[in-house]
Amino acid sequence: MLQPIVIVGGGAAGQAAAEALRRAGHEGSITLFSADPDLPCDRPNLSKYYLDGSASDDWVPLRPASFYEDQRIDLRLGMRVAAIDTARREVQLEDGSRHGFDALLLATGAEPVRLPLPGADLPHMRYLRSWADARALAAAAGTARQAVVISASFIGLEVAASLRKRGLRVHVVGRETALMERVLGTDVGAFLRRLHEQHGVVFHLGVTPETIDARGVLLSNGETLAADLVVIGVGVRPALALAEQAGLALDRGVTVDEYLQTSVPGIYAAGDIARWPDPHSSAPIRVAHWVVAQRLGQVAAHNMLGQRERFQMLPFFWTEQFDFGLAYVGHAEGFDQVVIDGDIDARDCRISYRRAGQELAAAFVHRDLEGLRTERAFENALAAAAPAPTTTRSTA
Repeated sequence: MLQPIVIVGGGAAGQAAAEALRRAGHEGSITLFSADPDLPCDRPNLSKYYLDGSASDDWVPLRPASFYEDQRIDLRLGMRVAAIDTARREVQLEDGSRHGFDALLLATGAEPVRLPLPGADLPHMRYLRSWADARALAAAAGTARQAVVISASFIGLEVAASLRKRGLRVHVVGRETALMERVLGTDVGAFLRRLHEQHGVVFHLGVTPETIDARGVLLSNGETLAADLVVIGVGVRPALALAEQAGLALDRGVTVDEYLQTSVPGIYAAGDIARWPDPHSSAPIRVAHWVVAQRLGQVAAHNMLGQRERFQMLPFFWTEQFDFGLAYVGHAEGFDQVVIDGDIDARDCRISYRRAGQELAAAFVHRDLEGLRTERAFENALAAAAPAPTTTRSTA
């Protein structure tokens, strides 16, 4: 008898896993529980084209509802899993109902960090994570005149760019003194600041918000910024409550092996919650990026079917702000050298991130072919160092 597979989480990893299971030939039942009432959506689009008004609602769902019906994927929207019974191999929903599984993928994603500020619950306060958040933010931007974005991260900068495209006056508040220095280096961060300032964005760095009221935001340096729209995007935390309840091993995420299996056999984790052994750096890493989450979901799906596929993908992300785009491949925590080949101001360069002389990651601006070649070189090096794969009989 074909055994049921349950996926908890309707984000990039969960949705990609469901598709991959059917493409791999699994004929058993697939149930995808998503706490979100909306269809799985293209989340990177929300802070870019959707928020700036250039993308319609039709762009946002990854697949139409009919796709899940045609593929016999039982998509349960607006249904939150409350507990996992590892002994009985069941998930329990908030309404008390239970659903059995033979294999389970935990892909609960991440949740926005919410600042405990006075006024943080006012009507003009917004976060951006879900499609519903994006709809509410876009609607608010339609009537607002001045926005304060509390975050100088990628999401904060993308939101700032989108709101400027809508014609709002935008101020960005960040605790760092140099923009994006820890992620992209001093020179790239300085370029991004110039880019935004050329488009009218005003930065307030080295400060934090103290209070929010109906008219604006009070900063730690005593300055008050007028605002009829405030967006907080100071980061996300992996949603680990279910994993913790189930007794899975945790380490600032859900610990998985190279096959993405957790400490409980038959239960896998993928997406923003998974911390896996990185074959490039030999360290456990957790990377909250869209393409990585999709690939994690696909590999987890294959392994739930017994394929024993190691996860060896290099982390990858991209950002688009105004008319500027940057693609980044690799993972470079704690780099000690940044080497720029080309001219970032001319929008034509390769940026190498190194530690002790070893290149850990690279970013590319208008050098797509070079980026693909670098990604392939990284992948070839990983493949050469990897042990031979093993396979077991598929349960499909």
